[in-house]
Amino acid sequence: MDNLKKTPLYEIYPKYNAKIIDFAGWAMPVQFESIISEHEAVRNAAGLFDVSHMGEIIVKGKDAFPFLQNLLTNDLSKLNDNQVLYTFMCNHNGGAIDDLLVYKYSNNYYLLVVNAANIEKDYKWMLNNAGIYKVEIENVSDKIAELAIQGPKAEEILQKLTDEDLSQIKFFYFKDKVKIAGVECLVSRTGYTGEDGFEIYMPNEHAVTLWEKILEAGKDYGLKPAGLGARDTLRFEAGLPLYGNELGEDITPLEAGLGFFVKFDKGNFIGKDALLKQKEQGLKRKLVGFEMIDNGIPRHGYEVHADNQKIGYVTTGYFSPTLKKNIGLALIDSKYAQIGNQIEVIIRNKPLKAVIVDKNFYKKNYKK
Repeated sequence: MDNLKKTPLYEIYPKYNAKIIDFAGWAMPVQFESIISEHEAVRNAAGLFDVSHMGEIIVKGKDAFPFLQNLLTNDLSKLNDNQVLYTFMCNHNGGAIDDLLVYKYSNNYYLLVVNAANIEKDYKWMLNNAGIYKVEIENVSDKIAELAIQGPKAEEILQKLTDEDLSQIKFFYFKDKVKIAGVECLVSRTGYTGEDGFEIYMPNEHAVTLWEKILEAGKDYGLKPAGLGARDTLRFEAGLPLYGNELGEDITPLEAGLGFFVKFDKGNFIGKDALLKQKEQGLKRKLVGFEMIDNGIPRHGYEVHADNQKIGYVTTGYFSPTLKKNIGLALIDSKYAQIGNQIEVIIRNKPLKAVIVDKNFYKKNYKK
C-alpha cells in the first residue's frame, strides 16, 4: 500500500477494521463490517463514506461559462447559482473522458467534481482546450476532503451537528460555508446511492474530526461507516453508471442510455458532431439491465451471447442485496436490447440464461 495515494482518513481506517484495496491508485476501504450490512444500513438508516479520493477542479474567470459550455455536454445556461449539474466531458469522437458534477457559484466561478481515476487526465484536457478563453483552471484535489452521508436518516443525523436548516438545501443544490461541528464546509445534496444524502467538502485537516463527530451523532440511528463495495452495489441497483464500467472513452453517453444529459440544442460543444451522427444513424450498442434466470452471479467483463454469438459484455453484475436477485448491466448489440429478450451470460465457460429488464432496478428515494 506504500505506493498508493491516501486520503486524510487513511490513518484511522484500522480503528474501524477497514479492508483496504487499490482503487484507481488510491488505498481505499472496500468494506468495514461487510458489504451487505453497509448496503442495508444505507437503504434503511444511513452510511458514511470517505470519498476524499474524488477530484475537485476550480474554473473561474470572465469566460468560465462559455468555456465550460463548450467543454461539457449538458446546458449550463439552465443552472441557478448554488445549483449542481450532472454532465459529461467528451472527446471529439463522443466518448466520455469523464462524467462529473458542476457546482455553479456564479457565471464566472464553478467547481467541478471529477472521478478519482481521471483527475490528471481531466485537468490536462481542460488546460489543452482553454484556447482563447479567459479562464483560470486550478486542480485543488489535494487540498479538499469529502465525506458523503447517505440514507433515509442522513438529514436527521447531520442536522444534529449544524444550525443550518438542511431541509432548505434542495436536491442537486449546495450551500457553502455551512458549519458542521464547528467546521466550515460546502454541503450539497446529490447522492450516488439512490437514497437521500449529503456530500460534505472540507479542508483535509478537518476530515478525521468530522468523520468521528458524524459517526458519534448517528450511533443511535443505525449509521455505519461504508466502503466502496457498498457504494458500488447501491449505485448499481439505482441504475447509476460507474466510469470505467458503463462509461469510457470508447463508450458514449448515448450508448450508456444517458442522452438526457447531452443537450444538442445548446450550441456547439466538443464531441457534438460525433454524438449527433451516432444519434441520427442509430445506436449500434445499448446498455441494458438483465436478471439471471439460471443460477449464477454475473461479473464485469463476462461475455453476453445470443444466437450462438457474442453480442456484448457485462459492465457490472452482482447479487443484489435489496432485491435478492442476481442482476447486471450489459453493453450489447442494439438489435437484442428489447426488454423481455432472453440472452446468455458466459459464467465459468457455461452459457447461463438471463432476461433483459429495466435497468433502474431500484426506485430512487431522493428528497425532491
